[in-house]
Amino acid sequence: MAALVSSACLACASEPPPTCITVDLTCAPLYAPTFSNVYAMTLRDTCGSQRSSCHSAAGKQGGMSFEDPAHAYAALLAGRVVPGDPGCSKMIVRTSSPGADYQMPPGDAMSEAERCALIQWVQSGAGSGAALEAP
Repeated sequence: MAALVSSACLACASEPPPTCITVDLTCAPLYAPTFSNVYAMTLRDTCGSQRSSCHSAAGKQGGMSFEDPAHAYAALLAGRVVPGDPGCSKMIVRTSSPGADYQMPPGDAMSEAERCALIQWVQSGAGSGAALEAP
């Protein structure tokens, strides 16, 4: 019986996210694509506290905390964002995949304009734009 359950679960496993996707660099962003805006208008509320607690100080899914700009920036640049290459950045692949098992945030997808701001921030080099507080 255990083997049957094990086999059934393997069939239910979700596909892993692709390594790279094609992104539209000419999209219209919701806001100016700076890290300050990305953090304040998307990461803090959508991923770290209000709509989802996945990357809150308590949640830390994937080892990431978006509790403040410094933690968020360090987490993203530690392998989730490839500066200048949004199509091959894990954050962009996951946020640009509405309906996929690996979509971020889970549940309600970000708007196209919000995803566009993330894409353009990464495309521009994913700079912090200012000195960040030390974690």
